[in-house]
Amino acid sequence: MNVKAEIFDSTLRDGAQGEGISFSADDKVKILQKLDAFGISFVEAGNPGSNPKDIEFFQKAAKLKLKNAKIVAFGSTRRKNVKAEEDENLAALAGAGTDYVAVFGKSWLLHVNIILGVTPEENLAMISDTISFLRARGKKVFFDAEHYFDGFKDNPEYALKVLQTAEKAGACALVLCDTNGGCFPDEIAEITAKSKAAVKAKIGIHCHNDNGCAVAGTLAAVKAGASHVQGTFIGIGERCGNTNLSTVIPDLQLKLGYECVPKNSMQSLTETARYIAEVANIKLAGSMPYVGRSAFGHKGGMHADGVAKDPATFEHIPPETVGNERSFLLSEVSGRSTILSKLENFDKSLDKNSPETLRIMERLKKLESKGYQFEAAGASFELMVLKELGRFKPFFTIEHFHVISTQNYAIEGREKANAMVKVKVGDKYEITADEGDGPVNAIDRALRKALEVFYPKLKKMHLEDYKVRVIAAGDSTAARTRVLIESTDGKDVWTTVGASKDIIDASLMALLDSIEYFLYHKG
Repeated sequence: MNVKAEIFDSTLRDGAQGEGISFSADDKVKILQKLDAFGISFVEAGNPGSNPKDIEFFQKAAKLKLKNAKIVAFGSTRRKNVKAEEDENLAALAGAGTDYVAVFGKSWLLHVNIILGVTPEENLAMISDTISFLRARGKKVFFDAEHYFDGFKDNPEYALKVLQTAEKAGACALVLCDTNGGCFPDEIAEITAKSKAAVKAKIGIHCHNDNGCAVAGTLAAVKAGASHVQGTFIGIGERCGNTNLSTVIPDLQLKLGYECVPKNSMQSLTETARYIAEVANIKLAGSMPYVGRSAFGHKGGMHADGVAKDPATFEHIPPETVGNERSFLLSEVSGRSTILSKLENFDKSLDKNSPETLRIMERLKKLESKGYQFEAAGASFELMVLKELGRFKPFFTIEHFHVISTQNYAIEGREKANAMVKVKVGDKYEITADEGDGPVNAIDRALRKALEVFYPKLKKMHLEDYKVRVIAAGDSTAARTRVLIESTDGKDVWTTVGASKDIIDASLMALLDSIEYFLYHKG
């Protein structure tokens, strides 16, 4: 690798503008440290004068010792009819304590006329004055040419003049922004090439994803001469989000030969993306390239068989290159290779033609036809295999259970249920009753209360999550229901599944598997 692509992450600023995203100052510090450890060159952290939260963040960030990332403060050009020296926002940028600042200015005459309400000449003066003011105070300035591609298509001469004005004032990089996110990659490539030819400064690219082309547009710009790449690490941002850096970085570094981050950082790409999603309190899409949980997941029988023989048949890179892992997803369309990959954990002597393998395949297909799904319920799959192999002895049986649920509509949320359970362990019986917030909670409490007489360790176990999905249409309320239950003992987490036309029955099946799994491994 000898071609450098400079990475500029805007998760803490542009990413924070995404719906449902709200970072605390401590959240921002955590993400900054993670991006620094990964090897990101620049991290745009927000406007130091816009709100108390950002002020607090910049104060905390100033105390950090970063190895790779340089913090960038963000703001706009000076206000119209105000000298740069008198603009409060520019004063905040100058006093942010960062060596780098990013300022955006208008490059589309539509915005100059309607949004700013100034003449084209005054807009150019605002850009020049702002950059000159910051440069005079020792700052290195990234200039974001807002709405650049729309502005270029409207009036290329003026858009280029904006870039040339920023360059003359001392900007270290001229960033071409597809702010509306509506340009196609071929347009971005053509305009980037023409713009690069008109200036000597470094060209950058900043895309939004409103037409689904942010990553493609960014790659097109780089191929056309841009060497500074902006985005957010997991693609979050206003409206449809920004360029997804966890996709662009491996595209550039692994596929196109650019140097974006230290070579050994690539193995922590997945972990970094998932960490940022966790701090942002959002679910990372399983289908996200490179870092999603399904990025290297194989479900179709032919695909799984091919990967088992040679991963290159259905994988564009080895998953470990980006810190992800291969998975074989279980379903009625799974082939014997997929099943066998799972069965190796139980018996390495089995092969694709073993009677046990064929029997488990048939059992799996039959259960899935009834609404079961084992992709996310590994504990239930393990119990099913152990039972089919004759290696599981039940710890208990339920002789009888009864649930009564009541709702006091006069008091909101006052739903109570009572459950009675009779269990048999060996030749002994236990009958117990309990109540809970709803029928599932009641049956869970009553069942575990009865079983704790025989298995005291069950006190360590509790339900962590409960999901219900209607999976097949039925007559009125008789649709088939799938229930997933996630359980934990405070250390390990496991998921089980049940399916039935009766939601209580489906819940009980998943609950029984959860308890059996715990007792098998812990009891």
